[in-house]
Amino acid sequence: MSIRIVFIGAGRMASAIVRGLLDKEHYLPEEIACTCGDDPTGPTLAEETGIHYFADITNALYEAEAVVLACKPQQFNAIDTTLADAATGKLVLSILAGTPLARLSEKFAKARNIVRTMPNTPGQIGAGVTAFAPLRGLTEKDFGIVENTLSSLGNFHEVDESDLDAVTALSGSGPAYVFEFVAALREAGINCGLDEGLAESLAIDTLLGSAMLLADSESAPEDLRDAVTSPGGTTAAALKVFQEGDLRGLVDKALAAAKARSLELAQE
Repeated sequence: MSIRIVFIGAGRMASAIVRGLLDKEHYLPEEIACTCGDDPTGPTLAEETGIHYFADITNALYEAEAVVLACKPQQFNAIDTTLADAATGKLVLSILAGTPLARLSEKFAKARNIVRTMPNTPGQIGAGVTAFAPLRGLTEKDFGIVENTLSSLGNFHEVDESDLDAVTALSGSGPAYVFEFVAALREAGINCGLDEGLAESLAIDTLLGSAMLLADSESAPEDLRDAVTSPGGTTAAALKVFQEGDLRGLVDKALAAAKARSLELAQE
């Protein structure tokens, strides 16, 4: 059976995509191949999933209809013309942060189309969100490949490439903000007298339950917030501190800084 999709890189995100594609039966194991340079992740992924691993992926790429770039930046820079030429007429999907379509199309000038994506780390458990921007309009067939690939990580949205730096600041880096807030809740709970383990469990379950409620509700976040808040009550007292500390202004500055850095990285 022919190889249909090739992965250059076999780290956590590539592994998540491969497992999602297999779980949803979009591909059979023998239709997927990966390579990873000197990184040991490729042989491990192949052993665990049954896909192919090749130290030299060139011949497999000639067979494939699509290639997913999931390597490290230095590995991308080291891709030689032989491998790039093997991608002639193929669909190229990139999950490389900060690598614009212009640079991708220089390396893979003969690809039939190139898609730049910005996934986030919850994609490792199929609960992520990915934004993508194609170099040119996708055919029905290529959109199907993109849909199958990105849905293996969770939800996905098509955007203009000019929006991807803002996407990086919000959802790409966003999990780190959430983890930091949970850590802050845990520490505040400890300072209020709770056991560390209990404080952490309460913080995680509160975040998880609130997110599930928000996703299941048609109400705006502000409306759900107000439903929890009784005038003069405990929640109102806490929210007043957030307001006085300009929480929203701080978040706005944080995302602006992340977006600015994303723009800088694309120029390096």
